[in-house]
Amino acid sequence: MRLGINLGYWGAGMDADNLAVAQEADRLGYAVCWAAEAYGSDVPSVLSWVAAQTERIDVGSAILQIPARTPAMTAMTAATLDNLSGGRFRLGIGVSGPQVSEGWYGVRFDKPLARTREYVEIVRKALSRERLSHQGEHWTLPLPEGPGKPIKLTVHPIRERIPVYIAAIGPKNLEQTGEIADGALLVFFSPEHAEETTLQPLRAGRAKNGQTLDGFDLVPTAPLAVGDDLAALADHFRPYTALYVGGMGSRKQNFYHRLAHRMGFGEAADTIQERYLAGDKAGAAAAVPHELIDATTLIGPVERIADRMRAFAEAGVTTLSLAPAGLTLEERLASLRAGVTALERAGLA
Repeated sequence: MRLGINLGYWGAGMDADNLAVAQEADRLGYAVCWAAEAYGSDVPSVLSWVAAQTERIDVGSAILQIPARTPAMTAMTAATLDNLSGGRFRLGIGVSGPQVSEGWYGVRFDKPLARTREYVEIVRKALSRERLSHQGEHWTLPLPEGPGKPIKLTVHPIRERIPVYIAAIGPKNLEQTGEIADGALLVFFSPEHAEETTLQPLRAGRAKNGQTLDGFDLVPTAPLAVGDDLAALADHFRPYTALYVGGMGSRKQNFYHRLAHRMGFGEAADTIQERYLAGDKAGAAAAVPHELIDATTLIGPVERIADRMRAFAEAGVTTLSLAPAGLTLEERLASLRAGVTALERAGLA
């Protein structure tokens, strides 16, 4: 099992620290550095900045939002970043959510599975540098009855095939991800619940092409906090968990809330959502069960984290991306080093 680092969103006041975290992860031998976007910082700018100041670590988008860009633009960005980084780019994409898609980008959040499938098909076709044409439900290239003609990408990626990852949570999305992608980007992944929430649909998707999960990159992001007081460490992640389970989306459409239900935390998830949507964010955070945080994060002393890393590896995780807690740069760097130590003690390095 390899380790990655997830920087999350840029522009939150820790930009210089984020670069230092990426550089330390590069020095320590982490496999990949991911960055995110929502409606603030954009991923390509961040990854260009990181790639220019690191040497070996891969840089990955977690995620490039599908409603933000045409598939041809995403292919251009992927080819450019792969070229500039010396073949270190990983392309992670996702549909985002209805609030961002429709409120920020003005793109209807309809038929997300079909849209994603077409998007991946066009991106891969463009990256193969064949002349681009596509007749689909969501995109038609070139447009009919106009001056457009099939053209091909002029930039040569370093790698013959840039790996494509899809951010997936729901069963249908996971199944399609297993079918059409090279890896899955996951959040709130619990080794104890992995089979029913994640692995079964992924296997079903892989089986459609006569494949297994061998060679498929399973990449959850796990928040990390090192120390002896488990309750205090878990408290670091209460607001984060409450935000996603309670407030990331509407009452009727919240993928993380549904996931908490599938993991057996339905009653607590409903309470978290009720309080969060009523404006009681502190009450929502207080309602997050310790067991939910412990199942989806890495908390405790190094030996305990090593045990949890073994559980992630045994559940099929191939790249474990860490999101180290800490208000200071020194705390985050210490967590990075502890992650490597835990991996070694787990016998997974």
